[in-house]
Amino acid sequence: MTAESDRNDTNPPADIPDRIDTSRQAFLGSLIADAVAMPVHWYYDRQALARDYGLITDFLKPKNPHPDSILWRSSYTAASPKTDILREQAEYWGKRGIHYHQFLDAGENTLNQQLAVELYDMVRRDRDYDPERWLDRYVAFMLAPGRHRDTYVEEYHRDFFTNLAAGRKPINCGVRDVHIGGLVAVPALVAALGPRHPELRRIVRLHVGLTHKDDEVLDAADVLTRMLIHVCQGEDLRTAILEQSNGWISAAKIRDWDRHPDDVVVGRHLSPACYIPDAFPAALFLAWRHAGDFAAGVCANAQVGGDNCHRGTVVGALLGAGGPIPGRFLEGLRMGARVSG
Repeated sequence: MTAESDRNDTNPPADIPDRIDTSRQAFLGSLIADAVAMPVHWYYDRQALARDYGLITDFLKPKNPHPDSILWRSSYTAASPKTDILREQAEYWGKRGIHYHQFLDAGENTLNQQLAVELYDMVRRDRDYDPERWLDRYVAFMLAPGRHRDTYVEEYHRDFFTNLAAGRKPINCGVRDVHIGGLVAVPALVAALGPRHPELRRIVRLHVGLTHKDDEVLDAADVLTRMLIHVCQGEDLRTAILEQSNGWISAAKIRDWDRHPDDVVVGRHLSPACYIPDAFPAALFLAWRHAGDFAAGVCANAQVGGDNCHRGTVVGALLGAGGPIPGRFLEGLRMGARVSG
């Protein structure tokens, strides 16, 4: 994987006009994939997943207990009340069987995607991106009691607010986080700024780097941005995945993996966990395999478990940009009106 210029010089088809509606559809696709996966997020025991939820075909409400939950061994202690991001959810940390998203309803989004919608709203309103303004909004959102109703907050949020409590300026509170959750904001920025924005790739890198300073996460964010630029402007999805992959996936790997079911590719060949070296290629493969069938792709992503919410950001965005989204998903998505309107 090699570095490239941050300009949008990826040679998209010149005769196709800017498709802001297609980029918005990509963002909706990422939100839908997250909401579909939400009740089975971080299930690693697939027999338990099938027992608790059956075949995933639509939005579902999460159930307690969650057999694979590790909240019982997760911990976070705010350095001060002014930087407490758990607040009313803190009582559930350290307990067994607690579902990470227990208070969300069918069709609702997890915390990271709720933040992506906040980002989309801000950039669309301002018609520009300002990192300082975003950080102010991010901090206010995270510290507002009851704002997101999600029990789990990812490690990068905890590290950010630990650094904030230590007196660092928000612009300096990010850490080297290696998780695919760092890509969640990418479809939001593509939709808010449009795929032809001349500084889109630079802005994506700047934004992701506020919280995720890992080189592989930053490269994956740029690769996803380039893929979305091409697909939103009319390029075939599978062609864009292969031509813009920058080494994350290849035709040879796809030929090998395509001989196996989804749950073998993501589970045996690639880890279903959150770490970017496996999670990003897994998402690209699922998007490639299910190109043209949005429902099959986002449901397959949910069914294989692991970090399917954040992996779904990539799967849903690419499939959403590359083809139609069934109406039942658009109608059932709780935050859909904030993006569609």
